[in-house]
Parts: sequence; structure tokens; C-alpha cells
Amino acid sequence: MPWPEAGRESCGWKFSSPLCWVLSSTGLFPGTRRKRCLLKMGGGGLGRGPQLQRTRASALSRSRLPRRRSRLPLRSGNKPALCSAPPPNPSPSPGSRILLQDLHWRIDRVRLTPPLEDVRFHFGFNSKYLRKVLSYWRNGFDWRKQVEILNRYPHFKTKIEGLDIHFIHVKPHQPPSGCTPKPLLMVHGWPGSFYEFYKIIPLLTDPRNHGLSEEHIFEVICPSIPGYGFSEASSKKGLNSVATARIFYKLMLRLGFQEFYVQGGDWGSLICTNMAQMVPSHVKGLHLNMAFVLNPGTLTLLLGWRFPRFFGYTQRDIELLYPFKEKVFYSLMRESGYMHIQGTKPDTVGCALNDSPVGLAAYILEKFSTWTNPEFRDLEDGGLDRKFSLDDLLTNVMLYWTTGTITSSQRFYKENLGQGFMANKHDRIKVHVPTGFAAFPCELMHVPEKWVKFKYPKLLSYSYMARGGHFAAFEEPELLAQDIGKFVGLLEQG
Repeated sequence: MPWPEAGRESCGWKFSSPLCWVLSSTGLFPGTRRKRCLLKMGGGGLGRGPQLQRTRASALSRSRLPRRRSRLPLRSGNKPALCSAPPPNPSPSPGSRILLQDLHWRIDRVRLTPPLEDVRFHFGFNSKYLRKVLSYWRNGFDWRKQVEILNRYPHFKTKIEGLDIHFIHVKPHQPPSGCTPKPLLMVHGWPGSFYEFYKIIPLLTDPRNHGLSEEHIFEVICPSIPGYGFSEASSKKGLNSVATARIFYKLMLRLGFQEFYVQGGDWGSLICTNMAQMVPSHVKGLHLNMAFVLNPGTLTLLLGWRFPRFFGYTQRDIELLYPFKEKVFYSLMRESGYMHIQGTKPDTVGCALNDSPVGLAAYILEKFSTWTNPEFRDLEDGGLDRKFSLDDLLTNVMLYWTTGTITSSQRFYKENLGQGFMANKHDRIKVHVPTGFAAFPCELMHVPEKWVKFKYPKLLSYSYMARGGHFAAFEEPELLAQDIGKFVGLLEQG
């Protein structure tokens, strides 16, 4: 089927900022000497190993940096315009102090409403516990240390369809002799970021040193969805999951990959699915931990618990789906209020969240509570420290706060759901690419194997995971890494 183009490919001279420079120029990175990287863009070069050339520039504000041709010689050949991050500089920068001072100023002047008695997290983020989070964010959270962690992996930017696309690209340091790493594109969702994959990346690129089988070793690419974090937001309507899939497909071609694996949850699962629909000959395998599938029918839902075998349900499916009213209907009603807002008028709530770090933290972290395990709403602290550290959670929040991208990230809901849930043509198109699915028990809604197979007829692997919820790579990196390896093994054996 035809897939519309959103715009022409950009070529010419490009200014591409590494993550450290972006952080420094916006006051996010404590103490990085600013650099400029000027690279010649090709009109579609597909060669591996992007050409990198850098030249120092004086510490100018980002808005004043001119775009001009580099005086450094460039080797022949069309290479993508990519730029890696320089190492951190330990000296403090005024920009970072200004940003942190502003953050602390806003936290100090927060106005919170006391919670009702004995509500825990049933009314949303409990403001009593929120004060503890804010105290740590204000007095204990070390943003400098977290930025060093962010720069543990190489960051790149390249312009695709007129947008600066950020991604990290991690290759195995010393793959076994005769082993060619498999390219794997991993795509995040909302309210996550590329940082969700930091714990699973070493398990995929260096499994032997992390107690896993080295039968399958991966080269991992994690892009930021346009409008999220360091990827530029679109200034025009129309940037939905299909447009994003097309952009990420072009990114993989620029990196020299004609065939590759893709993996995703949340919006990442839809983007990866669209990519498999769009270019099935290039997507070698599709692995998901969430699936957008059409309603199987009222009769199936109502009678499935009485006649499970007739409707293709296992005992585990029955445990996760029934009683249906509580585990599906009421659960989705409780957890989908945000989706109705962001799918209709995202800019309104975005104004408040982009102006208040406290509101932003409460709005995002509440999802990391009940989406990780619905029973966490019965806890005074929302169970946030059961699977995550406050450092990890606040780092994800900071990626939204410091880039000012909460509003543009929420617009992705309007772009994809504006015509109605599952109302797009691609929602009804089956995926004929080998697929693996990891069913985590605390996902927002359980999707039985039969439902998945209807949408993905070439389902090779369906796994009931032992534990975990919506943020699979962030919560249970080892379980997810093992299931990805299992799926790839089944695919390549066949």
C-alpha cells in the first residue's frame, strides 16, 4: 500500500550537536566545553561508520551559533550527518547553575493540596509522598552524575525529513570471533525515553559478561521519537506513528542496515508494527511487549471464562483477563484518563506541566507506579522504589523538563487518536513479518496469544513473563533480553 511522504529529505550543510553540547548549551550539562560539529550531508548515503569531523567554537548561546561550511577537508562519499558526544568536562558551567537554580526555585515555591485520609495512590499521586520525592530532588539528586550516566553511550543526531533526530548507537566492544552483531532498533513510548533501555543494552551487546547466552549479540540503536527529549518536534500536523516509522526506517538505512530487528512497547510497539507493515522485506523480525489489536468481539469476552478452550484461551489468560469487569473494564477506566486529555487537547495540560516541574514529576511518576503494578495504588509511596530508583525516575523526568518537550510528546496522542481509537487504516492491516511477543502480567491490558496471532499471523514466540508491567526494559531488563534472544533464536533456526 502507498505510504505518504511527509517531506523531502534534507541535504547540504548541517550543524549537528552532540548530547553534551546540547545539554551545555541549554544549561543542562554541568561543565561541558561547547563544540560545533559541521558535517557534509549526503542525499542518502547508506555506508556504515559515519564520518565524524569536529571543530571547536567559542562558548556562544545556541541561538547565536551560525550555520556555515566547515573548513576541514571531507573525505569523498556520501555519509550521514552524525555527531557523537565529547567527553564530560568537570568544570562547572553557568548555564547548568542557572537551570538548576530555576528548578530549585520552582520546587521551593510549590503549593500542594493535602491528600484525603487513607487514599494512598487511589486519587493519583499522593502529595504527602510527593513532598519526600521533592525533598530528594531538591537536596539529594545529582544531575551532574546522571548526565555522566547518560553519556555512557554514544549519542548522535541527524536530520531526516527536516527534523533533527536523536539516537544512541551502541556496538559490542569485543564480539566473539566469527560473530556478526545483529542490528536491533528499540523504540520507547510515553512517558518514557531512550533512557529506559540503559539497563538492557549491556545485556544485549555483551551478554556473556552479564550471565546470559552469547549465542545472539546485538548492535542496539535507540532513537528518540520526534518531539521527545532531544529529537526535534514537528511544527506541522501529521507526525503520527506512520511518519515516525518512516523516519526511523530511513535512520536505519543511513546507518547501513538493509535488514534489522525491531522491538518496542507502548508507542514503540505501534511504530515498530508500522515499520513492519511498511517495509516487511527490511524488518527481519518484530518483537513486542505490547500490542494494539482490534476488539475480538463481545461474545468472546463475555463467554471466554466459561468456554476457554473453545475461544482459544489458556488458564493463564483466564487469570489475567477475568473477572473481566474488574481486570479490563474498570482497570482501563482508571488508567486511561490521561489518554482522553492528550488525545483531544494536549496543549492545555501541556501549558501547566511545562511550567511546573512538580506537576510534571507527579504526572509522569504516577504512571510508573500503577502501570508497573496496579496493586501499587494501595501503597503510601505508590511502590515506586519496588522496581526503580528515584535517580532513574527523576532522570527520565529531567529529560522532559530540561528539553521542554512534555507538550510535544503529548501531541503524539492527538496525532494518532484524533480520528478515534483504532480508526486508522493500518490498524486493520495484518503484519506478515516474523513476530515475538512478551506478555508481562502487569501490563495495562493482557492480550492473549490468539488475539496477537490474528494481527500478527507469523507469530513465532509468545511468552507469559514471570513478572513485570508496562515499562518492561526499565523494570525487567534481563527477562526482556532473554525473550528477545529466544525469539531471534527461533527465527534463525527456521
